[in-house]
Amino acid sequence: MKALVKSKASPGIWLEDVPLPEVGINDVLIKIHKTAICGTDIHIYNWDDWAQKTIPVPMQVGHEFVGTIAEIGSNVHDFKPGDIVSGEGHVVCGRCRNCLAGRRHLCMKTSAVGVNRPGAFAEYLSIPVTNVWCCDPKIPMEILACFDPLGNATHTALSFDLLGEDVLITGAGPIGCMAAAIAKHAGAR
Repeated sequence: MKALVKSKASPGIWLEDVPLPEVGINDVLIKIHKTAICGTDIHIYNWDDWAQKTIPVPMQVGHEFVGTIAEIGSNVHDFKPGDIVSGEGHVVCGRCRNCLAGRRHLCMKTSAVGVNRPGAFAEYLSIPVTNVWCCDPKIPMEILACFDPLGNATHTALSFDLLGEDVLITGAGPIGCMAAAIAKHAGAR
């Protein structure tokens, strides 16, 4: 399949032929339809200090996506081929103390789609079913591809009491703009 790959330790990414991802018993194989570009992808493309310390080369990049399920692992029962899905790019172990206590965001063995495990700027992506959710087919795919940053904005904005409050959001990037819309919808002035 074709994928965008950080194939050398220098600025840029390259379109390459890579093997189709394997599908484990708890995984889904997603045919990617749309992706979005994140600031992380820009860091990787530019090969800045953060990327040089973080990204193993070669690495298939990208983590904001929407697609349809092409194949499911033998332990997957709540999804079927053809479902429109997006997903969470932080893959956790599910077995450590933090994961078992419901604090998956604190898993010390987290791997990140498109950062240190194969990413979504490709024809197909295989990720654990625990990282996948079904999407409403009435929502345009261009919007569904942005569910990852929308989730970040929603989680952050709704972690505060907003009703009737004045809110300052510093930063007018995509997540800041989404957070402003969410805060206003939740009753902020």
